[in-house]
Amino acid sequence: MKKGYFIAVFLLFLAGIAMFDMMSRTTELQDRLHRNTEYFLSEMLKAGFTIKPSKSAIVAVMLFDAKLSQDFASKLLDEGIYVIGFYYPVVPKGEARIRVQLSAAHTREHLDKAIKAFIKIGKELKVISQ
Repeated sequence: MKKGYFIAVFLLFLAGIAMFDMMSRTTELQDRLHRNTEYFLSEMLKAGFTIKPSKSAIVAVMLFDAKLSQDFASKLLDEGIYVIGFYYPVVPKGEARIRVQLSAAHTREHLDKAIKAFIKIGKELKVISQ
Protein backbone atom coordinates (compact mmCIF):
# COMPACT_ATOMS: atom_id res chain seq x y z
CA MET A 1 0.00 0.00 0.00
CA LYS A 2 1.36 3.40 -0.94
CA LYS A 3 2.05 5.85 1.86
CA GLY A 4 -0.03 8.67 0.25
CA TYR A 5 -3.05 6.41 -0.14
CA PHE A 6 -2.78 5.26 3.47
CA ILE A 7 -2.64 8.86 4.73
CA ALA A 8 -5.66 9.86 2.60
CA VAL A 9 -7.73 6.92 3.86
CA PHE A 10 -6.68 7.60 7.44
CA LEU A 11 -7.68 11.27 7.14
CA LEU A 12 -11.10 10.27 5.77
CA PHE A 13 -11.49 7.87 8.68
CA LEU A 14 -10.68 10.66 11.18
CA ALA A 15 -13.08 13.03 9.43
CA GLY A 16 -15.81 10.39 9.67
CA ILE A 17 -15.22 9.96 13.39
CA ALA A 18 -15.33 13.74 13.91
CA MET A 19 -18.59 13.95 11.93
CA PHE A 20 -20.26 11.23 14.02
CA ASP A 21 -19.01 12.90 17.19
CA MET A 22 -20.48 16.24 16.11
CA MET A 23 -23.80 14.65 15.13
CA SER A 24 -24.08 12.86 18.46
CA ARG A 25 -23.63 16.11 20.40
CA THR A 26 -26.21 18.26 18.58
CA THR A 27 -28.91 18.16 15.93
CA GLU A 28 -28.85 21.93 15.51
CA LEU A 29 -27.92 21.92 11.81
CA GLN A 30 -30.36 19.15 10.93
CA ASP A 31 -33.13 20.93 12.86
CA ARG A 32 -32.37 24.21 11.06
CA LEU A 33 -32.43 22.45 7.69
CA HIS A 34 -35.86 20.97 8.48
CA ARG A 35 -37.18 24.39 9.58
CA ASN A 36 -35.80 26.03 6.43
CA THR A 37 -37.35 23.37 4.20
CA GLU A 38 -40.75 23.56 5.91
CA TYR A 39 -40.77 27.36 5.75
CA PHE A 40 -39.76 27.50 2.08
CA LEU A 41 -42.30 24.84 1.10
CA SER A 42 -45.18 26.45 2.96
CA GLU A 43 -44.48 29.91 1.54
CA MET A 44 -44.11 28.61 -2.01
CA LEU A 45 -47.34 26.62 -1.78
CA LYS A 46 -49.10 29.62 -0.28
CA ALA A 47 -47.90 31.69 -3.26
CA GLY A 48 -49.52 29.19 -5.64
CA PHE A 49 -46.56 27.17 -6.92
CA THR A 50 -46.83 23.46 -7.61
CA ILE A 51 -44.24 21.56 -5.59
CA LYS A 52 -43.41 17.91 -6.23
CA PRO A 53 -43.82 16.06 -2.91
CA SER A 54 -40.51 15.07 -1.33
CA LYS A 55 -38.97 14.30 2.04
CA SER A 56 -35.70 16.08 1.31
CA ALA A 57 -34.20 19.56 1.24
CA ILE A 58 -34.27 19.45 -2.56
CA VAL A 59 -37.45 21.21 -3.60
CA ALA A 60 -38.81 20.69 -7.12
CA VAL A 61 -40.87 23.68 -8.24
CA MET A 62 -42.88 22.20 -11.10
CA LEU A 63 -43.18 24.28 -14.28
CA PHE A 64 -43.97 21.42 -16.72
CA ASP A 65 -42.38 23.18 -19.73
CA ALA A 66 -38.71 22.95 -20.71
CA LYS A 67 -38.31 26.47 -22.11
CA LEU A 68 -40.20 27.96 -19.20
CA SER A 69 -37.91 26.20 -16.71
CA GLN A 70 -34.85 27.67 -18.42
CA ASP A 71 -36.33 31.17 -18.74
CA PHE A 72 -37.46 31.10 -15.12
CA ALA A 73 -34.02 29.98 -13.87
CA SER A 74 -32.33 32.69 -15.95
CA LYS A 75 -34.59 35.40 -14.56
CA LEU A 76 -34.02 34.16 -11.02
CA LEU A 77 -30.28 34.42 -11.60
CA ASP A 78 -30.82 38.07 -12.57
CA GLU A 79 -32.43 38.44 -9.13
CA GLY A 80 -29.41 36.87 -7.44
CA ILE A 81 -30.96 33.41 -6.97
CA TYR A 82 -29.02 30.49 -8.47
CA VAL A 83 -31.19 27.49 -9.27
CA ILE A 84 -31.19 24.85 -11.98
CA GLY A 85 -33.99 24.22 -14.44
CA PHE A 86 -34.36 20.54 -15.33
CA TYR A 87 -36.18 19.15 -18.34
CA TYR A 88 -36.26 16.06 -20.56
CA PRO A 89 -34.20 13.84 -20.73
CA VAL A 90 -33.11 14.55 -17.12
CA VAL A 91 -36.74 14.34 -15.98
CA PRO A 92 -39.73 12.81 -17.80
CA LYS A 93 -41.28 14.83 -20.66
CA GLY A 94 -43.79 17.35 -19.39
CA GLU A 95 -42.26 17.42 -15.90
CA ALA A 96 -39.78 20.29 -16.25
CA ARG A 97 -38.95 21.95 -12.99
CA ILE A 98 -36.71 24.28 -11.05
CA ARG A 99 -34.56 22.47 -8.50
CA VAL A 100 -33.97 24.37 -5.27
CA GLN A 101 -31.35 23.02 -2.87
CA LEU A 102 -31.97 24.29 0.65
CA SER A 103 -29.31 24.35 3.33
CA ALA A 104 -28.96 24.80 7.08
CA ALA A 105 -26.66 27.70 6.21
CA HIS A 106 -29.53 29.68 4.68
CA THR A 107 -30.96 32.39 6.90
CA ARG A 108 -34.61 33.46 6.97
CA GLU A 109 -33.50 36.52 4.98
CA HIS A 110 -32.01 34.28 2.27
CA LEU A 111 -35.21 32.27 2.08
CA ASP A 112 -37.41 35.37 1.97
CA LYS A 113 -35.28 36.84 -0.83
CA ALA A 114 -35.64 33.62 -2.85
CA ILE A 115 -39.39 33.39 -2.22
CA LYS A 116 -39.88 37.03 -3.18
CA ALA A 117 -37.92 36.47 -6.41
CA PHE A 118 -39.91 33.32 -7.23
CA ILE A 119 -43.17 35.21 -6.74
CA LYS A 120 -41.99 38.15 -8.87
CA ILE A 121 -40.85 35.93 -11.75
CA GLY A 122 -43.82 33.60 -11.31
CA LYS A 123 -46.22 36.49 -11.85
CA GLU A 124 -44.15 37.89 -14.71
CA LEU A 125 -44.15 34.54 -16.54
CA LYS A 126 -47.78 33.82 -15.58
CA VAL A 127 -46.92 30.73 -13.57
CA ILE A 128 -48.87 32.04 -10.59
CA SER A 129 -51.76 34.49 -10.60
CA GLN A 130 -51.35 36.34 -7.29
